[in-house]
Amino acid sequence: MKDVEGKVAFVTGGASGLGLAMTRSFTRAGMKVVVADVEDSALAAVNEEFAESNAAVLTMKVDVTDRDAMEQAAVQALDAFGKVHVVCNNAGVAVGGNVADMGYSDWDWVMKVNLDGVVNGIVSFVNRIREQGEGGHIVNTASMAGQLGIGGMSVYNTTKFGVVGMSEAMRHDLAEYNIGVSVLCPGFVATNIFTSQRNRPGEFGGPSEEAALGSGDFALGQAAGGDRNTEEMERLQAMMSNILDPAVIGDMVLHAVQNDVFYILSHPEFKEAIGNRGNELAETADYWAAYRSEHGV
Repeated sequence: MKDVEGKVAFVTGGASGLGLAMTRSFTRAGMKVVVADVEDSALAAVNEEFAESNAAVLTMKVDVTDRDAMEQAAVQALDAFGKVHVVCNNAGVAVGGNVADMGYSDWDWVMKVNLDGVVNGIVSFVNRIREQGEGGHIVNTASMAGQLGIGGMSVYNTTKFGVVGMSEAMRHDLAEYNIGVSVLCPGFVATNIFTSQRNRPGEFGGPSEEAALGSGDFALGQAAGGDRNTEEMERLQAMMSNILDPAVIGDMVLHAVQNDVFYILSHPEFKEAIGNRGNELAETADYWAAYRSEHGV
């Protein structure tokens, strides 16, 4: 979608962090944006920010885990702007800790927002975009935690690996309809996702300061704890020293939409770790090939 001026974007979790950065980048490019978020104060701040501008920004309170609410949001977006071309399934939450300490409420809350929330965005919008016949683009926010498994991040890792796999399949499914797909896998970014406990519903345990991990997407504050040697700690500290401003990510997402780039990998310092994971998989494939040969199977 090289020409995005006048096109309409729908951004979940759009009132803060990465979502707000996307909103700002999109509006600067001349796009109309629907900002969907669950936090009243953040939505009010967005309304105030854009009140004196010429940008076409519509805010609405939406819980991405509520399928009916997402469907109604899609209807309202179309009523307001006529069409939707870009959907950013960005809303996300996090908990951290040893998997042995994670209860059903932890799993249910993070899965419903990070994974079901993306599913709900896809079901609510993809067919509408297809029926418009003008093409479009879907951006699903994962994390570097969707590429690398990290101790202390089991619940978050599960959802983000799921989003990456879902997006890889979607890219093939939607190509025939001229709908591009991108998956955003940032490292450390100065957002407040790891204080997302402030919005944790009572049915999933309610707000808890104890479980909050501090700021930054893929916040390895939790992963940096526990039994880690000096080399690992130094590597983590080096990674954390390169925390990006969300504005950088917003512009990268816009670029990916305009140029149909699938993986959005904002932090090149993770290249080696991603490569090591691939190498381990390849070596293990060889190992089991040898096993089968030895056993004649």
